Amino acid sequence: MKRISAAILATSLFSSGAFAAQYEVTITNLTRGQTFTPILVASHRPGVSLFELGESASSELSALAEGGDISALSTALDATGRLIGIGDSGGLLGPGESTVVSVDAGRHGRAEISLAAMLIPTNDAFISLNAVAAPVSHKELTYYAPVYDAGSEPNDESCSNIPGPVCGGAGGSPEAGGEGFVHIHAGIHGIGDLDPAIYDWRNPAARITIRRVRD
Repeated sequence: MKRISAAILATSLFSSGAFAAQYEVTITNLTRGQTFTPILVASHRPGVSLFELGESASSELSALAEGGDISALSTALDATGRLIGIGDSGGLLGPGESTVVSVDAGRHGRAEISLAAMLIPTNDAFISLNAVAAPVSHKELTYYAPVYDAGSEPNDESCSNIPGPVCGGAGGSPEAGGEGFVHIHAGIHGIGDLDPAIYDWRNPAARITIRRVRD
């Protein structure tokens, strides 16, 4: 299992000479043939949401879901003024693999965890935790994440429109259109270049365990 010591933004790890508390977020890829792009993980105060089901995805989320680019969403989270800590897994996560990302837990108040990563090869599929409760003390909480469709790009399953090592196509396509709203992804159907026997999945697609450490 890869272990990532993630950079922490918006807060200091030191307070009165001691390390602040942290969350260790363990993500396991439960799919058979899909790979996760670098996974963005954020701890924040209540009032932050990556998306709303049934509504249009933000341009920042669309960039992640279509091309695996986490930079715009990271900047948007920082701009909320509610961010406690942020980090990412730093690389691809293959089927059956796990990785750990550490983010600051803060010192006061209730914290929530959000994360997101694109699935490749897909047009605009992503896994996410969207502002879920973080544990207190040293307890663990485990969540199971389905695959969402950002609705920002047509699911043509064409390698020319899918980035990554399998297809090597284009990433974001902001003018391509799509369903127009975030919804549960319908999977791979073999209408283009992708064989569903290899790349289709059944939900949940990821297991995420959050543990508070360093109280």
